[in-house]
Amino acid sequence: MEKKTIATVCLIILVGTVSITAQEVTSSLSLTVGQAVEYALDHNRSVLSARYDLMASDKAFIEALSNGLPSISGSGGLNDNLKLMTTLLPGEMFGQPGVKIPVTFGSKYNTSYGISASTVLFNAPWLIGVKTAKLATDLSAKGLEQTEIDTRESVMTVYYLILVSHETLKVIDANLINLNELLASTQAMYSVGMAEATDVDQMRSNVSMLKNTKSSMERALEVNYNLLRFLLGIGRETEIVLTQSLENIVDEVDIQSLLAQDFSLEENINYKLVEGQVKMSELSLTGAKASVLPSLAASIYYNQMGMGDKLNDLRWFPNSVLGFQLSIPIFASGQRYARISKAKINLEKAINTEAMVTDQLLMQEKELRFNLQSAWEQYRLQKENIEIASRVLKSFENKYNQGMASSLDLTQANNNYLTAQNNYLSALMNLLQTRVAFNKLMNNL
Repeated sequence: MEKKTIATVCLIILVGTVSITAQEVTSSLSLTVGQAVEYALDHNRSVLSARYDLMASDKAFIEALSNGLPSISGSGGLNDNLKLMTTLLPGEMFGQPGVKIPVTFGSKYNTSYGISASTVLFNAPWLIGVKTAKLATDLSAKGLEQTEIDTRESVMTVYYLILVSHETLKVIDANLINLNELLASTQAMYSVGMAEATDVDQMRSNVSMLKNTKSSMERALEVNYNLLRFLLGIGRETEIVLTQSLENIVDEVDIQSLLAQDFSLEENINYKLVEGQVKMSELSLTGAKASVLPSLAASIYYNQMGMGDKLNDLRWFPNSVLGFQLSIPIFASGQRYARISKAKINLEKAINTEAMVTDQLLMQEKELRFNLQSAWEQYRLQKENIEIASRVLKSFENKYNQGMASSLDLTQANNNYLTAQNNYLSALMNLLQTRVAFNKLMNNL
């Protein structure tokens, strides 16, 4: 019995271990930049909301279209007259002058069933409304496209920022190792009288400040990871592993190829949206003008009525109606004129906005081309500066160990090297961000 119990416990532990392992696997995501973007497009909540807006817009178009299409409805009813209505008629009608004779009208059961159909033959506001609903659906699709582009931009930017932060931490860790070695060397030199106490204090201060910088960077890195989790639509407990390196990403940057691209204003999503708003305003003006036109509708009705004192013995009588309804607007107390004037103003405003966005995009294109070229040159310059600062630092370390340079000189050289590293990583991040912004403008994201 004990062996059976032990075996059961072992089985439970084994199953639990497998379950925990499976959870660990499913709670980790390994992503390249492209994979992160695709994952976000499937799970980002802003993108999902934009997709819901598009689906709702599709249904609104169907609703607007169906308002003017033929509609058919059926009806039926059954009345049981528990007490028929009685009225008094003059007795002269029955050969009894001077007497009121009570007479009951109707039958105990009245039943009916029928079918009716109606349709719009001509209604200008309805036709414009259908076109407006269709255009609204197109704008919702463009809104989804814009949300997807913005999401791509955000995911790529945060992905690059995390990689740069990791690279910064590597630089700090390497520098900490170097400073700790120098601190140990300085303490040893101080113990034999070859260095001063201020040299030891200076080294300790450098190590302490660099540790604080590392702690701040680690906190900022976790914030960026949480931001990436938010963009991907995953929980805080999910571990993210970035599988693409900065070197690989930078190798993909082809400045000359980017700058050789021609800017197509009509393909830019912001231009598409304002262009759609102009079309929407034009339809709104057309719809306001169409409200002065007459409308025509048609309907047909067929009904059967049954009457009698027994349900199984009713007498049936048919009736049917075919009708046309014509509505002609005559006077609206200036309401239609005000609506048309307002629509004209909104159209002029939309056209002005389109012109303003066009100017902004053309100006932005020139600015981003300049920024991209400058970012590339700055990146190459800062990369060369690192090599120079590294050689200078090594030289001062050797001089310091030989007693030919002071701790202040070494500290200054170390600070210059850290500054060069920071400038390089900032230039690298600026280059990647500028490339993303340029690709977004060119509709390449």
